[in-house]
Amino acid sequence: MARLNDDNVRLAQEIIGRYPRPRSATIPLLHLAQEQEGYLTQDAIKHVAELVGATSAEVLGTATFYEMFKFEPVGKYLINICGTMSCALMGAEELMHHAEERLGVKAGGTTSDGLFTLEHAECQAACTEAPCLQVNYRHAFRVTNADLDTLIDDLRAGTLDGEIPAHGTLARVRQSIPADKAAGVVTPEQVGAPAWFPAKDPS
Repeated sequence: MARLNDDNVRLAQEIIGRYPRPRSATIPLLHLAQEQEGYLTQDAIKHVAELVGATSAEVLGTATFYEMFKFEPVGKYLINICGTMSCALMGAEELMHHAEERLGVKAGGTTSDGLFTLEHAECQAACTEAPCLQVNYRHAFRVTNADLDTLIDDLRAGTLDGEIPAHGTLARVRQSIPADKAAGVVTPEQVGAPAWFPAKDPS
């Protein structure tokens, strides 16, 4: 079980500095922890809690709300096949059966070589491009069985490494805001009530 490494602790402190309160950085720090290990370890959740001034339970409660966070190891490539209405009508169930046969695992499973995890997904907001899937949250549209076979072959061969990073990598370009360009981090107490907020009648 791994805590954030030294480089990621430094990055975490930079990320925390962008927010008026440390707890506001919880989700970005969870993504950082998942990028390090490919999933959220218990020690990483505890470490994030320490960094933002929360309890481990509060951080875990936040993380479990979001489908993108994983709490046990997954494959290098997480394949999510959409099964919601438009995709279902356009053959998503058949595509999932084909993927299960091709990879030799049922939905929810990981291949023995640790390369692929296969999952069902809810709507991926591409209903006109059904059936669709995502690999590490990068979209593929109007996917046929043959397209899926080609995709798996290319991922296995490493020919898509430039397009699809390993699971956990949210973005390849890190946000960096120079101090003189920041919008100004202030707490709600420093700002005061919005002008449109009705004033309380003291009587």
